[in-house]
Amino acid sequence: MKRVVVLAALLPALIGCDQLKERMGMPDPARLEAEGKAVGSACRHAGRGLEDCYRLNPDASKPAVFTGWKEMNEYMIKNNMQAVPPEVPIEKPSKKKKTDAEDEMDVESTDKAKETNDTKSDEKKPTDKAASPDKSAED
Repeated sequence: MKRVVVLAALLPALIGCDQLKERMGMPDPARLEAEGKAVGSACRHAGRGLEDCYRLNPDASKPAVFTGWKEMNEYMIKNNMQAVPPEVPIEKPSKKKKTDAEDEMDVESTDKAKETNDTKSDEKKPTDKAASPDKSAED
């Protein structure tokens, strides 16, 4: 009876082991390989080259991407499938995503730069007082 109670108490802890590993930053190798294969096969189906696939997915495992690309290539040749061109244009992945706070700081800094440029351009423009002596000299 005590064993059943102990097992029942430990059951929730044993079920969450995968989630604990993921939260601790310990990746599951099988999952990473499956994701890499999926990325590679999607790139091949879209008609993208292997190098483009690597460039667009820098975090994916390169051997897994290659395996997925190769498997999809063989499948497409065997079944006479054509590549489906992507509708979304290729964008280079950014190395660092900006947070909302950083975006606001960028907007504020560009606004300040515009204000300083406006004040400098006002200083360079001749005023009406400066233009009036020239007109009086002509009369």
